[in-house]
Amino acid sequence: MKDYSDLISSRLGLEREQVSNTLELFESGATIPFISRYRKEATGSLNEVQIAEIRELYEKFVELDKRRATIIDTISEQGKLTDELKEKIEKAGSMSALEDLYLPYRPKRKTRASVAIERGLLPLAEAILHQREPDIEKKASVFVSEEKGLPTVEDVLAGARDIIAEKISENAGVRERLRGMFHKFARITSKKIPDRIDEGEKFKMYYNNVELLSKVPSHRLLAMFRGEDEGVLRLHIAPDEEKTLASLKMNLCRKSGRLSEQVDIALTDSYRRLLQPQLETEMRKHYKERADREAISVFAKNARQLLLAAPLGQKTTLAIDPGFRTGCKVVILNPQGKLLYNETIYPHPPAAQYKLASDKLKRLVLQYQVDAIAIGNGTAGRETENFVRHIPFERDVKAFMVNESGASIYSASAVAREEFPDYDVTVRGAVSIGRRLQDPLAELVKIDPKSIGVGQYQHDVNQKMLQESLQSTVESCVNFVGVELNTASKELLSYVSGVGPALARNIVEFRDENGPFSSREDLKNVPRFGAKAFQQAAGFLRIRNAANPLDSSSVHPESYHIVEEMAKALGCAVQDLMGDRGLRGSINLNDYITGTVGLPTLNDIMQELEKPGRDPRTKFEMFEFDKNVRTINDLVPGMELPGIVTNITNFGCFVDIGVHQDGLIHISRLGKRRVSDPSEVVRLNQKVTVRVENVETDRKRISLALVTDQK
Repeated sequence: MKDYSDLISSRLGLEREQVSNTLELFESGATIPFISRYRKEATGSLNEVQIAEIRELYEKFVELDKRRATIIDTISEQGKLTDELKEKIEKAGSMSALEDLYLPYRPKRKTRASVAIERGLLPLAEAILHQREPDIEKKASVFVSEEKGLPTVEDVLAGARDIIAEKISENAGVRERLRGMFHKFARITSKKIPDRIDEGEKFKMYYNNVELLSKVPSHRLLAMFRGEDEGVLRLHIAPDEEKTLASLKMNLCRKSGRLSEQVDIALTDSYRRLLQPQLETEMRKHYKERADREAISVFAKNARQLLLAAPLGQKTTLAIDPGFRTGCKVVILNPQGKLLYNETIYPHPPAAQYKLASDKLKRLVLQYQVDAIAIGNGTAGRETENFVRHIPFERDVKAFMVNESGASIYSASAVAREEFPDYDVTVRGAVSIGRRLQDPLAELVKIDPKSIGVGQYQHDVNQKMLQESLQSTVESCVNFVGVELNTASKELLSYVSGVGPALARNIVEFRDENGPFSSREDLKNVPRFGAKAFQQAAGFLRIRNAANPLDSSSVHPESYHIVEEMAKALGCAVQDLMGDRGLRGSINLNDYITGTVGLPTLNDIMQELEKPGRDPRTKFEMFEFDKNVRTINDLVPGMELPGIVTNITNFGCFVDIGVHQDGLIHISRLGKRRVSDPSEVVRLNQKVTVRVENVETDRKRISLALVTDQK
């Protein structure tokens, strides 16, 4: 296998050894979370992003070399592979450069140029292109032939120009020069197609718009492409034609006169008919991919923040999926999220039974010793919250609004049907709302990440790339937090490093048949859970109250002997070492450095011994919307209100202020200084104070500004 370490290390600015060791770990089947957490000595403490970049570049270089080999073989089979051409192909550093070199040899359908070549005009075309023939009309007259469809000298010259135009379009140097001009100077022009309907005038700002392609923000480019896909806009991408042709002619038209005139005409035709459309297609692909990557990056960043939202923890929870006509579905969940009870109450019109509903909730809270109430933030959410807050409960219980995006997706999914085969979608939806309060990560992994309500233009970007990015994000979050082996669902377990859906199912089935795991070592008894899976997964799986206290920590079993040696040297038990800072402070880590274990691993072990099994997520905070604002009609410009950031895009962020319609803080209203990336100022689920700038009640649009004198 070819070694790409030098190429990758040079491209990423890393040490060669870091890259080569990382590639070896990938080759052995290691995952990104495992490499990042437990192989710091080998990688030089690279983080997950850097490790992912190494893998991505490696795959790119492998693909490039596969294509390179195919091109060389194909041209060789044609008998046209020269040493000079082979050297150029082997030195080509990008896919576009490779394809440019291959273009003249690519099998093609019949073209105007191929017809002219069949008519014998290739020698004339080459003479004109190289400007070697002083009397071009005389040379052309030799090829006049009624039989060949060349009745006049002009017909002959037109055929020769067709050949020249194609040769110019297939010249790698010309294409590379033109590609540079497109990247630097191309403008994207968007115009509304006459008589096409634009529902709600979504694309009005692009009806007659021109801007530099390389500077268009990703969200604007994706909006234009969507407008084109919906048949509202017509797009065109090209630099200034006159300047572009003038630049190309400087290199191709070396003389004046009749010969130069013929090359000039052929070049103009080549650009308009062949090169410009081809380069426009290439630019569309290139900048669409760039926009996709930016949008996917925003989506992944938002998804990570949502997945890592602070959990309330293991509390008995009453969850409500609000509704008007169909009532509010109520469920009771035990601290582990198990469904204990469900029923429907009707606190709102049209079938309002206010007192009955209130009494039922009071009874349920007392009967099940409820610690928290979770209320979905969808239809009737604020009304239900107001209803709940006015109930005089007999025990201290707090109510929380919960983002229910995607709960309906979960409730109708195969996962929900398998978990609750005897309950309808309304019960399942309420359960999901309650569990999201208890542990957002454990519940959201059951939903397709695209359905959790964050990101921008997620339906317009490359779906395969989006899915891969979100899968990696979920995997990273799950392994960052760690998973409780004896209570985790198979969906949560499937994201643990080295596990996957099949092994996750085996773990749950083994747990159901044999009872809770008493140690990490028990995992080796799970069918098909081999040594490699154990190595990759064990450190991320926790067993609360295990006989070996290290089983509840993120210390990997391969490092248990180190902790045991430390305890032995101090004459104490491992449990004592974990509970006594003084004992840990007396350890000289240098005494435990070996050929494979260095200070990075030892420091990680010491941090974990200080707070074993600590949840790295932020602490849960109380939040309440303004009690006087419940609908968009209550909003007045100038109001300052509490809100929660629900989505972050490249052009700003959306904030829930409790009126069933999120408001937008445009990027220009995120602070007094210029902001280039909204995520530098706000994070998902952040509690903020906003000022109402403008309200369009009919269009349900709310413009907000961030009040910046806050933490």
